Amino acid sequence: MATSEIAARLKSEIVTAMKAKEKARLGVLRMMQAALKQVEVDERRELEDADVLKILSGYAKKVKDQVKSYGDGGREDLLADAKAELLIVEEFLPAEIDDAALEKIVTEVIAEVGAAGPQDMGKVMKAVMPRTAGQADGSRVSAMVKRKLVG
Repeated sequence: MATSEIAARLKSEIVTAMKAKEKARLGVLRMMQAALKQVEVDERRELEDADVLKILSGYAKKVKDQVKSYGDGGREDLLADAKAELLIVEEFLPAEIDDAALEKIVTEVIAEVGAAGPQDMGKVMKAVMPRTAGQADGSRVSAMVKRKLVG
């Protein structure tokens, strides 16, 4: 499949889940693998770890949106499944960085690109996002950049 260590770990976890007959976990792992395979086929290339992180982060964001939607809609039955799915996906993502570390990265990037105000938000975001790949949600990064550039 991919040259990625994360993808290899995913494949290994699928085998483990099959042997343990963990149907729910196996289903989630296969969905993640299908998302990776889809990109490989569409782009006709093998994925690296950075690519896999980007795809899985997107998948996690989709599941987080489902969790919020189910919670807001009072769908407790679907909410529990979505939360369980999110936990499985997050096993393959790096831990979220805390606000202090994110603020440090944003401050460094603002100095590097010479950002002077809100008009430079795009430049700063473009430089920050690769440094926080898989470790911070884009909306969280955007809020921090906005706060630093406006404040």
